[in-house]
Amino acid sequence: MRVLGGRYRLRRKLGEGGMASVWEAHDEVLDREVAVKLLTPEHTADPEAFERARNEARSGARFAHPNVVAVYDFGTSRRAGRGTAYLVMELVEGQPLDAVMREGPLDWHVAGRVCAEVGAGLAAAHGHGVVHRDIKPGNVVLTASGAKILDFGVATRTGQPDQLPDGTLMGTPAYLAPERLEPGAAAPPADVYAVGVLLYQCLTGHLPWPANTDEQVLHAHRHMIPAPLPAIAGLPDEVAEVCAASLDKLPEGRPTSVALALILSAAVDVPVHVPPVLQPHPMTATMHATTEAISV
Repeated sequence: MRVLGGRYRLRRKLGEGGMASVWEAHDEVLDREVAVKLLTPEHTADPEAFERARNEARSGARFAHPNVVAVYDFGTSRRAGRGTAYLVMELVEGQPLDAVMREGPLDWHVAGRVCAEVGAGLAAAHGHGVVHRDIKPGNVVLTASGAKILDFGVATRTGQPDQLPDGTLMGTPAYLAPERLEPGAAAPPADVYAVGVLLYQCLTGHLPWPANTDEQVLHAHRHMIPAPLPAIAGLPDEVAEVCAASLDKLPEGRPTSVALALILSAAVDVPVHVPPVLQPHPMTATMHATTEAISV
């Protein structure tokens, strides 16, 4: 079998798309199983596709979190004179959320846990200045240890222009926050909005608005108030409230990813890992200021 970078021995193809195939592989240096995303030679030669793959590697490598698929390596290999880029990731076993959702709405406990864990993974990303920009069911996999976020290929740094110079908007129309439809900077509240759509969809089996085309969905993001959640037996009020708040048209009206994760985790009684929010105690701040004054 083919070996990439002198260490990753490809074993079994797990899936294939238009740009890349995904393989189960063995890392012969560290003696562990990994997943390798292998770009086609055509897309490796495409600067935009190559940069997207490298961006996925760089974004994922900035932090580690149990609800985010870990990125291990990125490189290029040549075979028969043709270059191929590859991305090495954590090998996870589970079901894509979009496949699970085809069977209908999820139990509210499951929906709350999935979105709590997605929120926790995003909190880690946001804490490291990374905005995912494409949270959707197809980019979440459900594993034995919890939900994991995939594909940081269109992620960007907080504060960077959200649209490409030609006006192209990265992401999936059904999950785009209203502010993303206008020129501006990438920011974490847009990811929280996408989780709000995801939570609503997990609970009901459909989007928060009646829409059949991308144009109708984009109009809904801008102008339509989400339909209230239907009656769901046992659903805690705080789950419905955080879902509605996450779908606020204004970014400042939404909870942070940390708050979203903690509210949902408390509602379903499942712990999540979120970055600590440390506020200096007033007395500590006063003592620090006094010490500085004395030293001067």
